[in-house]
Order: sequence, then structure tokens, then C-alpha cells
Amino acid sequence: MILIDGKKIAKDIRLELKETIAHIKDRKPCLAVVLLGENPASQIYVKRKIEACQEVGILSIRRCFDDTLPEADLLKEIDKLNNDVSVDGILIQLPLPKHINVEKIMLAISPEKDVDGFHPLNIGKMFVGDQQAFRPCTPLGVQTLLERYNIEVAGKNVVICGRSNIVGKPLAAMLMQSVSGANATVTVVHSRTKDIAEVCKRADILIVAIGKPKFITAEMVKPGAVVIDVGINRLELEGSGSKIVGDVDFDNVKDLCSYITPVPGGVGPMTIAMLLKNTLHGFFKKLKGNNEG
Repeated sequence: MILIDGKKIAKDIRLELKETIAHIKDRKPCLAVVLLGENPASQIYVKRKIEACQEVGILSIRRCFDDTLPEADLLKEIDKLNNDVSVDGILIQLPLPKHINVEKIMLAISPEKDVDGFHPLNIGKMFVGDQQAFRPCTPLGVQTLLERYNIEVAGKNVVICGRSNIVGKPLAAMLMQSVSGANATVTVVHSRTKDIAEVCKRADILIVAIGKPKFITAEMVKPGAVVIDVGINRLELEGSGSKIVGDVDFDNVKDLCSYITPVPGGVGPMTIAMLLKNTLHGFFKKLKGNNEG
């Protein structure tokens, strides 16, 4: 069994980005992060993203507001960032307060600055195979891990547990494209799937993003399979305390696998690395457009 080290791969990618950005003359790439409220987890995530930007040389703008900010005012702020030529990427930290319509906010972000890859235009481009479109960070991180570990995807039976708009659906679309790092036969299972264990056990590559701690057991994994665990769950321990676990029962599954990601330290670090990569991609796309214009 080979443990897929997402921390190391993410670090390698950040170093590559830092080297590329160091050679950029004049204006550096810039990411704008918008945060509403004082959710502790959201504040930590924003802090990590800002620090990651600083590490690789990406400029960052942080816009923090009370969670009572009217939706109309948030839309105005997004419009300002859309029209700011020095900003290459816009990230709205989720979750948003209940009075804010998330779909309306995501739609308001310029597709050219949608580094989260959630805008319908980018999702549509991704589905038709446009490799220049922004792709969602977590699915892109999963695909990148497979590529960096030279795990062959073409012709493989890939089973994805979970059909979320953030991970399951876009990842399925990405892995079935007729491009390098894809060409898989993809099955998506979810809460209404019959005999889910049997479907999972047929997978050459099993990717789990279902949001249930230790959902995947040894009986659901084919010997020699590649297992990618996207889940992050806080599991309360008997007595006191808690620990972070994935959607896979790691201790009982690991010895069956050819490759497996740990939680934490697997897919998680890749998400921010892909955000940085998307921001640089947006910078170069804009630069190319300006030069062509």
C-alpha cells in the first residue's frame, strides 16, 4: 500500500507556482477573498488562503463584513471587484448567512474571475471539455493527485460516492473527458443507489465524498483498488475529545489498497493549492486577452 501524500504534492505545486510568479514582471496576480460574519472555521480558512497567497507571491485583498450585510450590498462589492483590473480571482467564503442567496452571488461573479469554478458558465464549459475553463478546486486536486502519482485513469472503472455540485458531479465530468488524465468509465453512487457496496467493490479507483464518517468499509473495497477519501468529519471520542476522520474506515481499508489518501493530509491540502493555481491561470488568461486585444 502506498500512502498518497497530499501535503507533499501541494507543497511541490506551491513551490512551482512561486517560481513562476517570481518571473512575472510588473503586476503580480491578485486574489480577492470576501468573508461575511465571524464563523471561526471560515476565518481559519480565509487566513490559510491569504497565507498561501503570500507564500507563493500572489497579492491578496480581504473584504470582511458583518453577517447582517444586505444581499444588495454584497452584490455591489462583487461588482466592484469584477471591474477592478488588478483583481484576477474572486472567492466568496462559504457558508453565507441565510438571508443571502448563494446561487445569485455565485452567478454575480465574473466567469473570468471565478477561481472556485462554480459559475454555471465555467461548469458548462468544463462539461463540454474546455480545458481553459476554471475547474472546481477539490475535484481538480483529486485529479492532480492521481496524475502526480502516475495512477492510470484511462479505461479504469471509477466509482464516485457522492453527487454534490462541489465534488461529485464536476469530478465525474472531468474524469470522463477525452483528455490526458481522464478517459475513465465513471459511475456515481448516492443515497438512492441500490447495492451501493457491490458497486463500490467493482471500482478500480474509488473516490469518496459522501460526508459520512468511516462510511466505506473493507467489504466495499476491491483488493488493489485506489481509494481517494475527500471526506472531512469530526468524530467525537468516547469519554472526551474528538478527531478528524474521513469517509473511509482507513485503518481497516488501507491494507487492501494499492494507494490510499489519509485524512487529514490527503485531498485537503490540494484544494488551496488548486485555488492558487486557478488564480494564476486567471491572471495569464487576462494577460493573453489583453495582448490579443
